[in-house]
Amino acid sequence: MLTKKGKYGLKALVHLARLPVGQLAFVGDIATGNNIPKKFLDAILGELRNAGFVQSRKGKEGGYRLARPADEIKIGHVVRVLDGPLAPIPCASRTQYQRCEDCNEATCQVRHLMLEVRQAIAEVLDQRSLAEMRDFASDEDLSAALKIQA
Repeated sequence: MLTKKGKYGLKALVHLARLPVGQLAFVGDIATGNNIPKKFLDAILGELRNAGFVQSRKGKEGGYRLARPADEIKIGHVVRVLDGPLAPIPCASRTQYQRCEDCNEATCQVRHLMLEVRQAIAEVLDQRSLAEMRDFASDEDLSAALKIQA
């Protein structure tokens, strides 16, 4: 399940992806614009900076911006950085595998199903870029605006 940390991190990245290239955004503006607690967002942006997704500049003219183009940032990578493995149970994880003590992995039907679930999640998130996520939201906003005008 996506945690609030993961959700807020993705919202912050979409916010930054909507800015003109190179423009900085203040943490307070990102927090206010996305209904995210500022203190929590500070910590999340620190993790995103350490992972190479965002850059920051301190001072009066400071703020955050994307460290690389939005079309190069895959959502699956962001979710793994903020929330850990995509697998719903540890024995289905590729990156943080942990053997279950209560079953035989070769014959465990639960594990085999969760491997499929993990693979399906990964296929969606690893193929989707931040740019696609940003543009999808913009397309929905545009559609809603056109319906209101009609």
